[in-house]
This record gives sequence, structure tokens and C-alpha cells, in this order.
Amino acid sequence: MKKVLAIVFLAIIVFGAWWLFFKTDTTSNDGYEAESALVVKKHSETFNYGVTNIMNSYLEMRDAFVDADTLLVKEKASLFIYAIDSLNLDELGASDAQILASAQQQVSDIKANASPILEETDITNMRRDFRMVSENMYPFLKTIGYEGEKLYWQNCPMAFGEEEANWLSNSPEIINPYLGRNHPVYKSSMLRCGEVKDSIYIK
Repeated sequence: MKKVLAIVFLAIIVFGAWWLFFKTDTTSNDGYEAESALVVKKHSETFNYGVTNIMNSYLEMRDAFVDADTLLVKEKASLFIYAIDSLNLDELGASDAQILASAQQQVSDIKANASPILEETDITNMRRDFRMVSENMYPFLKTIGYEGEKLYWQNCPMAFGEEEANWLSNSPEIINPYLGRNHPVYKSSMLRCGEVKDSIYIK
């Protein structure tokens, strides 16, 4: 009987030791595996904050296009241009002068296509300008090494009749800024027309 009790007591001790040293470690590892790997960002907080402001104003402009609200489009386009002007690209030159030169040219192209939106009165022409803004924003974000929240590059094959157009979104859900909710022909039936073609995020 004493031998049986001794064996049971020893088993309890062994199990307790296993629980303390092995089970704890396993739980900790599972916790780390559930978390995303930490990403070291190469840009300053100030630079990334400026890029975030640009994207926020871009997305607000896109939403105004969804509703075909020309006054709001102009307001958001103005804020977008201000955000673009406020971004200091100089730190890009510290690592690569060619990247800086490319980014500067892309910013110039973005502004050249955004500025006419402020003068246009026809929503279709404004949307054509927005298409070109988007076409320049996409490579710009890749050139600078965008470090913000995940973005989706989306496409509508019939944005302007037989002409396609792309735009950026912060969601994979399709909400079409070219056909929108208040299209003169389709009304809101083509609001979901499109597909995700690519994404931009830190890997």
C-alpha cells in the first residue's frame, strides 16, 4: 500500500513539474504564433502621418464621387491637394536619390490631375480626372514604400462605357466611385461593379 501511495505521490510531482516548465512555454508560444510578426518601418512617424492624411483625403474624395456630390468632391479634392503639398519627401533622398526623384515626379502628376477637379462642373469629367489621380497614386505608394493600413487596387471594366478605370480602397468591398449610387442611367444598380486587382501593404 505504501508503495502505491509513493508512486501516486511521485506521479503528482512529475505532472506538476511538467505543467510548470512545459505547459507554460507551450501556451506562450501559441500566443506568439497568434500575433502578427512585428514589422520594422523604415519611414519616420511624421512621414507616415503625412501619407495617412493623403490617403484619408483621397478616400473621402472617392466617397464623394460614389454619391456624385460635386460640391463635396471639390471640398475633398482641395483637402487632398493640401495634404499632397504638405508631405515632405526629403527623407526619401537619404536612402535613394532615384526614389526621391520618382516620388517628386509622381506627386507633380497627381497634383496636375487633381487640380482640374476644382474647376470642373461635369461629374463625368471630374471622374476622369479622379481616374488619373488614382493611376498616379498607385505607383506613388509603391515607390515610397507605403507603410499604412492595407489598401486594395480595384477595377471597373465599364466605368466610362467601354473604358475601364481603377481606384484605391481601404476595404476589399467594391463601392464604385465611377458608377456610384446616383448614376443617370444605372442609378445604384452598378454600385458593386468591379473587382480587386491588387493590394498594397507591408509584407
